[in-house]
Amino acid sequence: MTTTQNTTRQYPFTAVVGMDDMRLGLLLNAISPAIGGVLVRGEKGTAKSTMVRGLAELMPVVDVVAGCRFACAPAAPDPACPDGPHGAADGEQRPTRMVELPVGASEDRLVGALDIERALSEGVKAFEPGLLADAHRGVLYVDEVNLLHDHLVDLLLDAAAMGASYVEREGVSVRHAARFLLVGTMNPEEGELRPQLLDRFGLTVEVAASREPEQRVEVVRRRLAYDDDPAGFAARWADEEHRLRERIALARALLSQVRLGDAALRQIAATCAAFEVDGMRADIVMARTATALAAWAGRTEVRPEDVRQAALLALPHRRRRNPFDAPGLDEDKLDQVLDESGGQDPEGDDDPEPEGPDEGPDGPGGGPGGLPPQDGGPREQPGDASGPELPRQQEPERPARSEESAPEQAGEPAASGPAPEQAAVGATEPFRTRRLDVPGLGEGADGRRSRARTAHGRTTGARRPRGALGKLHLAATVQAAAPHQWARGRRGPGLVVRRDDLREAVREGREGNLVLFVVDASGSMAARKRMGAVKGAVLSLLLDAYQRRDKIGMVTFRGSGAELALPPTSSVEAGAARLAQLPTGGRTPLSEGLLRAHEVLRVERLRDPSRRPLLVVVTDGRATGGPEPLARAHRAAGLLAAGGTASVVVDCEAGPVRLGLAGELARELGGPAVTLDELRADSVSALVRTVQGRPAAGGNSAGRGGDRDRHNRKAA
Repeated sequence: MTTTQNTTRQYPFTAVVGMDDMRLGLLLNAISPAIGGVLVRGEKGTAKSTMVRGLAELMPVVDVVAGCRFACAPAAPDPACPDGPHGAADGEQRPTRMVELPVGASEDRLVGALDIERALSEGVKAFEPGLLADAHRGVLYVDEVNLLHDHLVDLLLDAAAMGASYVEREGVSVRHAARFLLVGTMNPEEGELRPQLLDRFGLTVEVAASREPEQRVEVVRRRLAYDDDPAGFAARWADEEHRLRERIALARALLSQVRLGDAALRQIAATCAAFEVDGMRADIVMARTATALAAWAGRTEVRPEDVRQAALLALPHRRRRNPFDAPGLDEDKLDQVLDESGGQDPEGDDDPEPEGPDEGPDGPGGGPGGLPPQDGGPREQPGDASGPELPRQQEPERPARSEESAPEQAGEPAASGPAPEQAAVGATEPFRTRRLDVPGLGEGADGRRSRARTAHGRTTGARRPRGALGKLHLAATVQAAAPHQWARGRRGPGLVVRRDDLREAVREGREGNLVLFVVDASGSMAARKRMGAVKGAVLSLLLDAYQRRDKIGMVTFRGSGAELALPPTSSVEAGAARLAQLPTGGRTPLSEGLLRAHEVLRVERLRDPSRRPLLVVVTDGRATGGPEPLARAHRAAGLLAAGGTASVVVDCEAGPVRLGLAGELARELGGPAVTLDELRADSVSALVRTVQGRPAAGGNSAGRGGDRDRHNRKAA
């Protein structure tokens, strides 16, 4: 048996300072891959990638069949291996692989690809393995997993759950084993994963850089020492690495002997029920995690402290119902539930002072899970999976000026001067909104808002491949090849197919858009109840954008100008936080807000030309300050309309007398104006408007306004 050596010098896993939760989550998955992987949430520059690569160095070598592209074990090769059958094949040893999945990977790169031409013409399964095959019996690392396309995340997590990958193409199928330790990292500021995908990760941990100067000094000192002499630095930590590698192997061997008693099972079930997590996956993951914790501590019995630690790792991400929920777990409630559901297992250990989960073969006083303490300052507390909460959206106690106390008229300032700035008010409860989409057919990133040509969706036609063949359109391929069969010498059964005959399917689905909010925060919007309703509407639209996989941005205007409150991002949490902190007051520089939006969209078109924008202007349509403010606002709106920007105006005007200025602005922008009531998906007026007043052009909700605008114009 030959051995393949790995000469790459990675930064040692044990040399990383702090990051105790992440360290424990990775080690538990190394002991028991059935836990389902770990998702690491945290800010950039916190050694997430370094620790994952260091963990791969600690994994034991694997025995593989020589020449097998799917890493079959010589002692028990996969009978369905595409490279098999292997029989009495020679084996070799190689280090555990760590495979990285790039954000821009295609489906074929992930799961592998079939040679469709050979499959049709020769009837053979010519299969090129993907990254899932490379990661079998190793580590699969996905950096920025929240930026990965949803369908790729689905494929990835399905393979991780089933331990196999299936490739199906027009009746030709390949299956191979794909069991790996899955690690995903993400920065929440760049967008969240859908709750359905979050639930598929076994554990989650929150990481952040230490704020202790001494610990930060130690981080820098070690990193500089490694950069100066990687080999020498690794040699200094070789003993620690060896001890940890041996301990992982011992815990793996002990895992099958660990007993999960009825008392521990009752605590697990009671905890999951008390925190109202969906489904049964959380219970199963907690049970596996608690078992791995006991094995890690060198015990054969699961104890309450193991259940508690398992809950802190397995439940926080499963409690999130929408992106505005703060991550984390109420530890006081957790302790209460564990106490109430506790009770000594009749066959359990009655030791009144049980050995803690962090006290294993290395003895007490170590770090989390028995890891030796490190120099460089205080350690982070294990189990702290809570993250920063969004600002609480509460209304201030001091009275706000009513709308009538700051009577701005269209085109002229109020007689008493601009309304003073007021503190931010809270938003009303979000609601389900109507879908606002962009006209035409786009070609942007997969999403759920506007019609687009995508890699997934219903088939609408066929075309010659542009580059590598995507989804084969079998009927069109046969139709293209059929007229040439005699000329190609076909005299019997079978179809002679050439590459020029291949046709790929043209599919139509939906894309994600850039939804840019332009929010009026001036004095005319400053009445407390009114601004709370406006913020509630914007919060609802933010939630809708999250569900439809959009990017969002926010421009606000008040006083003498406009500002980009939130640059375009995939994080609706950031949008909600900016909205909660938004103060109101001052004049209404509507034109400045629209011009700033025009500039933001111009820059974004250069960065991502395939992502089409949707402009959502939230205002009552008033404009004050400077000469002819209303005329300047309409000229700015015409500039946006001339650029083909799809727009919608959310009319926030209130009171018995309505000027209809928002409707006039909508006509200049070339889009509809909807009231806050019409924005609701369950609104009767919205239903009537959809059925009777839907614009003909494009058949979408971003067309021109209807009868209500003409009525408002007469009233004005």
